Amino acid sequence: MARLFPAVAVVRQNSRWWLLSDVNRAHEVAVSEAESGDLSADLAQAAGELLTLASASESRAMHRLVELAARHVPGCSGATSVLWHDSEPAITAASHPDLSELAEVQQAWRRGPVIAALAAGNQVSCPDTLTETRWPEYASRALSLGVRSSLTLVHGSGTLALTLTMYATRPRVLDPERVPIGELLIAFGSAVMRNTSDYDAAQRTVRQLSEGADSRAVVDQAKGILMVGLSCSADEALRRMRKISQTSQIKVTEVARRIVESHELERG
Repeated sequence: MARLFPAVAVVRQNSRWWLLSDVNRAHEVAVSEAESGDLSADLAQAAGELLTLASASESRAMHRLVELAARHVPGCSGATSVLWHDSEPAITAASHPDLSELAEVQQAWRRGPVIAALAAGNQVSCPDTLTETRWPEYASRALSLGVRSSLTLVHGSGTLALTLTMYATRPRVLDPERVPIGELLIAFGSAVMRNTSDYDAAQRTVRQLSEGADSRAVVDQAKGILMVGLSCSADEALRRMRKISQTSQIKVTEVARRIVESHELERG
């Protein structure tokens, strides 16, 4: 059966654990206090990269979020993120294709660390999937993929919520007290989601206002044509267009557009 990252191995060298990928990049599993400066630099870089996506699509920003978590959180071998609207999953992103299955199995059974974190509004840890009894479906699938531990973080704002789950190939690696980068990443990610949502809403409003203005201009132009051609008032011209709209089952705007186009053809 397929396992998470089949070309990944954990080795011990110079009294430290290293996670080696098939692209020969070394990711440190355990870090010392002396390396906190390096983590701060990683955090600054990760935050900067994530914030540059503030005007990007939600899907693109979320995929970047899981990539950054997998790269910068100590011990994290991969990550998934889910954007929730009114407690329903809207967008899911995963740093590795197999990890999408862990998100899907939880959504299907409506239980698992992600569902628990979303319900409680707090982070939820799974120290060892081998001894996990709270979510048997999740634990079984995670073990089949080589996942031995996970930590889920959640950040909510109104009807929106963002979950970030980090996975490790060793048990008890993702200690909740040792993943400040993950905490700040999801905070930044949540801000990006809100900004993106607000940006999209603003864009929709602009489009609607623009379309409304265009529609009114076309209707006014058609009314003028009818007023001249039929020697009628503006109200009578509008009434005639509405009658045609009801009879033909098309919008008044479309009726007005056809009147304008026909008039322009006659003039041409």
